[in-house]
Amino acid sequence: MMCFKVMKRLIRCSNTLVLLLAACHCVAADGYADVRAELVAAYQAQDYDAMILAAEKSLLARPEYPSALFNLALAFTLNGDNESSLRTLNRLLAKGVDYGADEMDEFAALRELTGWEDYLRGVEALYRPYGEVELALQSDRDRFVPEGIAISADGSFYLGSIRRGLLLRDDEVISDRQGHWSVFGMRFHDDGSLWFASAAVPQLEGVAEDNGKTGLFRLDVGSGAVTRAAILPQFEFEQVLGDLVIAGEKIYTTDSLTGAVYRYDIGEDAYTAIVERGELGSPQGLVLDATGDHLYVADYIGGLYRISLSDGATQKLRVPSGTTDYGIDGLYRHGNKLVAIQNGIRPHRVTAFELDDDGLSIRRGWTLVANLPEFDEPTLGVVRGDDLYFVANSHWNRFDRDNRLPEGLTGPIILKLSLLAE
Repeated sequence: MMCFKVMKRLIRCSNTLVLLLAACHCVAADGYADVRAELVAAYQAQDYDAMILAAEKSLLARPEYPSALFNLALAFTLNGDNESSLRTLNRLLAKGVDYGADEMDEFAALRELTGWEDYLRGVEALYRPYGEVELALQSDRDRFVPEGIAISADGSFYLGSIRRGLLLRDDEVISDRQGHWSVFGMRFHDDGSLWFASAAVPQLEGVAEDNGKTGLFRLDVGSGAVTRAAILPQFEFEQVLGDLVIAGEKIYTTDSLTGAVYRYDIGEDAYTAIVERGELGSPQGLVLDATGDHLYVADYIGGLYRISLSDGATQKLRVPSGTTDYGIDGLYRHGNKLVAIQNGIRPHRVTAFELDDDGLSIRRGWTLVANLPEFDEPTLGVVRGDDLYFVANSHWNRFDRDNRLPEGLTGPIILKLSLLAE
């Protein structure tokens, strides 16, 4: 998925200009891109007063956005205001976010400040493994690049491959490229069939010239046959359905590249946009609320939103300052908590967000697990009872610029996380 997968890779790069440009590849839904262009231009012109102003404007467009805070910290230190730079880096640290400023030459002057050592200790603490999990499944399949996961009623695990386009049941291949492409999110229907999102992306091995082809597919898990191919009409040159949630005969799915959210009616075999293209930046995971009247959608670059299924009205959730709702890939619900897999910030983590009574505010957020040794870009998961099962090591971050993968990558690892722990 070009937008969010490329951005995930860029966000780790220590090159300053790349960090400044990292989010510019995506659809802009909130005016942030225009301000970001101002910021980059000011940086390139070495006009650091203008860069500070642009960074502050970007935070008005996207409040508390980690990349915008980092850019503000960078602008301050380039302008000689090192105290303000360190204060801004500490704002990021309070959210549990690091951009590697301690390794960047641009921040060298901060090393003379009294609070620098405290900051370094805070960064070090971020990268200590946190939380407890159990190993649920490990495969030896090299360079599989798992994304989606589902669990059947009998407890079997189903995994899909970005690299190979395969579907596995536990560690057995049950489907191999039956008119579909890379396998993204997947969910079981009440009738026992498995629905999955698929798209032609450059990371797919042997991909044909199918740019922009994407859709939802139904798999009969007994026979391993694809029994429905619901191809999304090609509204844009590049589009990727990345995740889905099922509500009876309706499937809701997100297009990570165009910013749209669609409803697919199984009986009518038709898509309807409930959020139009361009309204969101890069929507990823989605989950129904307790009433079934709303969707919660994670915009990778915009945070958490609630969407009314009756009229498509979109509302941004209010989030307390000590946490962040950006960089969310997988999104799930457990009671009144949203559970998020965050791989767009570092270190990677699984976070719980307690919803307020109105469903439009986050009362508090806390980390369940972070920076585990099994992690290599965790992606999607599935809630079963009081546990989250999730893909720990997708290896999305290991693709090079030519979409090649190195040798020796670990096979898919599925971890089990209790959602009862605080």
